[in-house]
Amino acid sequence: MKTHTINIVKTSSPNIVKFESNHFLTEHQNFEFNNIDEATNSQLAKELFYLPFVKKVYISGNFVAIEKYNIVEWDEIETDVATQIQDFLNSGKKIVDNDTATKKVAVTVYAESTPNPSVMKFVANKKLVDTIFEFKNIDEAKVSPLAAKLFHFPFVKEVFIDENYVSISKYDLAEWNDIANELREEIRNFIANGNTIIDVTVAKPKKEIAPEINLNIDDLDDISTEIVNVLNEYIKPAVASDGGNIMFQSYDEKSKEVKVVLQGACSGCPSSTVTLKNGIEATLKELIPGKINSVIAINA
Repeated sequence: MKTHTINIVKTSSPNIVKFESNHFLTEHQNFEFNNIDEATNSQLAKELFYLPFVKKVYISGNFVAIEKYNIVEWDEIETDVATQIQDFLNSGKKIVDNDTATKKVAVTVYAESTPNPSVMKFVANKKLVDTIFEFKNIDEAKVSPLAAKLFHFPFVKEVFIDENYVSISKYDLAEWNDIANELREEIRNFIANGNTIIDVTVAKPKKEIAPEINLNIDDLDDISTEIVNVLNEYIKPAVASDGGNIMFQSYDEKSKEVKVVLQGACSGCPSSTVTLKNGIEATLKELIPGKINSVIAINA
């Protein structure tokens, strides 16, 4: 049986906290429960509603997100809630009874800030895409009706879509406090109306997927293969949680130099190039000793 470890993740909403597991909780399904009566098919959600401060429960992918009432502060209760969720998951009980999960799940979207002040991450309670899509302008967005619609806002600079979230880069002419709710509702309504996120009948854009997806692992040298594995296992999850992506580009055996490409919220972030470079460099040097001298981080 898998052993779950819960990590507490703050969101841009002071009333919502995510409790992320190191394992997936659902398979391509998302659930939202607004009260204990709606939680009949989820023992986990039902037990959480016994806590007097719990307003809503979301279960999706590898996390449980909880929205609370204002009667307490998260700093006072989040550790106990994380322990309760972790204990439940490790008890082996069924998280959601899919046989009785017939209720249609309402679409919700909430906004999360990222380390890049120019980028906001909008997280949905359902899966949006199977792979990464990045659009620098409306011409590249022909493949995505959602991205094309977002580019009609004059303050939208770039759109990045991955898994269950959309990261939007804005121009400096607008402040997030003035536009975040409008964008969140636009995305939520677009998804709720069943509109197409990605039109697979249209030619794919150049920046659709990470280059390493196209790499044949058998064609890489041993060190490059190790680098890709380390990036996928240790670096990508942390970067994705901030609304971005990191891609392996190349490894020079003579100089022991690694080149990576930053996408989404990481691209153009004032601090990401230095911070991520140092973090990646330290991780690669530790896990692949003697083979890495430096890492060059390039903005997509």
